[in-house]
Amino acid sequence: MPSPDAPIHGSCMCGAVRFRVTAPFRTAGYCHCTRCRRRSGSMASVNGMVGADAFELLEGAGEIETWTPDVGLPKSFCRRCGGQLFSGDPAGGGTMGIRFGALDGDPGIRPRWRQWVSSSPAWYAIPEDGLPRFPERRQIDG
Repeated sequence: MPSPDAPIHGSCMCGAVRFRVTAPFRTAGYCHCTRCRRRSGSMASVNGMVGADAFELLEGAGEIETWTPDVGLPKSFCRRCGGQLFSGDPAGGGTMGIRFGALDGDPGIRPRWRQWVSSSPAWYAIPEDGLPRFPERRQIDG
């Protein structure tokens, strides 16, 4: 698990944006909502939840573009390469969702749930992995 003494680093595809996480992830899981599927180009987005105070941007603040939907957390990505980075507001406190695909190492936690399974297309069979499934948004626990 990340800690102040052993943070986990991450970046976008082109390396223009670099960050680190300095505290353990509270939870992690798959989101199958239409927004995450379209944003990631895959059948689910894997995110780890951590407090904003445990996120530190190291490089590339000027390369981050943020889209704020009508409902939900802001979504941030690299404007150069389009690499998805995180959701939430690092300066606003609260909880952030860090895209596990942007991490350089082992986050120290495995996915624990699947949410928005009702949005998954009928032609995609979500794997039977024993994880709790939520038809829509799960109750936030971190």
